[in-house]
Amino acid sequence: MIKLFKRIIAGLRGDKAIWALVTLLGLFSFMPVFSASSNLSLVVKNGTVYSHFFKHFMHISIGIGIVYIVSKIKYERLKYIIYLLVPAVIGLLVFALLNETVIAGANASRWVRLPFVNLTFQPSALAIVVLNMYIAHYMSKNISSNIPFNFKKSLLWLWGPIGVCTILILPANLSTAALLLFTNVLLIYLGGYPFRYLLRIGLMGFSALALLYVLGQVYPNKYTSRMATWESRIDRFLADEDDKDVDNYQTDNAKIAIATGGVTGLGPGKSVQRNFLPQSSSDFIFAIIVEEFGMLGALGLIFTYLSLFVRFFINATKITEPFGKLLIYGLGFPIVFQAFVNMGVAVQLFPTTGQSLPLISSGGTSIWITCAAIGVILSVTAEVKKSKVSNPNSNEKDKKTKISDQQFEPTDAQVTEAIKVVQQN
Repeated sequence: MIKLFKRIIAGLRGDKAIWALVTLLGLFSFMPVFSASSNLSLVVKNGTVYSHFFKHFMHISIGIGIVYIVSKIKYERLKYIIYLLVPAVIGLLVFALLNETVIAGANASRWVRLPFVNLTFQPSALAIVVLNMYIAHYMSKNISSNIPFNFKKSLLWLWGPIGVCTILILPANLSTAALLLFTNVLLIYLGGYPFRYLLRIGLMGFSALALLYVLGQVYPNKYTSRMATWESRIDRFLADEDDKDVDNYQTDNAKIAIATGGVTGLGPGKSVQRNFLPQSSSDFIFAIIVEEFGMLGALGLIFTYLSLFVRFFINATKITEPFGKLLIYGLGFPIVFQAFVNMGVAVQLFPTTGQSLPLISSGGTSIWITCAAIGVILSVTAEVKKSKVSNPNSNEKDKKTKISDQQFEPTDAQVTEAIKVVQQN
């Protein structure tokens, strides 16, 4: 059994610490998802607790398989498919927007149903991964060529795809559009894009958003109806707790769950608020985790995500190739940012967003997309490790050189005798 375990570990490609942290999050997710899914089975009358647990088990298992398979692919090969993935994602976003899914009178066209397999997924989640890969490649080409950025060209080839995807995501999902823009701009800044150009883009984006808001107020339609949801969430976030006109049902139950948890929690599977808190197995699963595992469990989860962030940063600093470095930044940082946004919503640091907790919340395709991004990161880290292994004796050679220099260091008598020989000649 131990030999088999060692073989499995040896066959993993990439940073073993990242592998351990991802596996730890996946294994831990079974407990809160199993507990919180009782809300779906008993309250919503959707399946059973065991069916939801088995579904989540399959999602995590397939996700780990995706990490393994993608990590075996050399990340340089992604350069050849990036330009095919961008138009494909844009096409999926257009299809989702035209799908005309309406919830409570508002546009909620986030989902695309895959034919034959009866699975749904959000193209916006895929857009974050694909766009950051595209930006990493675009920026790395400019870095390698040592050619200064041309603002007019970057408007078309860099900001064009970002603007199109943001516009297509924004009507149905403001939080994902904001996360997309934030990670895109951060990656572009880390890639060396001039700050003065970023200021221009920021001014243009703010003007476009203001114009969209005015048009939505003057000419309301199904594509701008989601603005009412944005406004209500912001109003609930800014309103006083004693304001009876504001519906804070979700956040109130989340705060009750967190307060009930205390330091050590009620224990696994003993949550009470899971029966009252909507989306307790996805958007608000952090509140259930705190209720059952307490402040200690919450700090442990936060530490795990921070450790993942640190491993991403350390590996990015080790690699010298621009494309690999920017891939780690662009695919790793959004995972950690999304985790802290989800936790911030549960403790009411942010308005309700609908962002899931990566590798913890239930949901198949979101887990798989996150796992694919981690697989790419592991592929990059494997190249860093390979470069070290390819020259393992470099430090030994340096040591031998220093020792040899010390062994052949001449004495004062030898120097004096050498000077006499030179003078005689």
